[in-house]
Amino acid sequence: QVQLVESGGGLVQAGGSLKLACAASGSLLSTSYMSWYRQPPGKQREFVARISKGGQTYYSDSVNGRFTISRDNAKSTVYLQMGSLKAEDTAIYYCNFIAGAITYWGQGTQVTVSS
Repeated sequence: QVQLVESGGGLVQAGGSLKLACAASGSLLSTSYMSWYRQPPGKQREFVARISKGGQTYYSDSVNGRFTISRDNAKSTVYLQMGSLKAEDTAIYYCNFIAGAITYWGQGTQVTVSS
């Protein structure tokens, strides 16, 4: 059974940086897309960033230029380097893998940005 385990969340001051990681455990077929979503307090889950197997990246307008997504296919791991953090980046961050016809979600990691 495949599980996604996120790490790296925490409390950071506005303007600071944080790096999230999400690793898959178990037998995982080749993943096509690896993504990050987030859910701010009281709001719906929203897309943050995505990276294809070939390394093509996509970002939401709100994080473009501040966040960088990367992946290590050999380790089935995706990263999210977050910089110039703002209070509005406070949210639970979830990773998402698409492997064939199956979509996997992580359990979420809290990121809190203090202003």
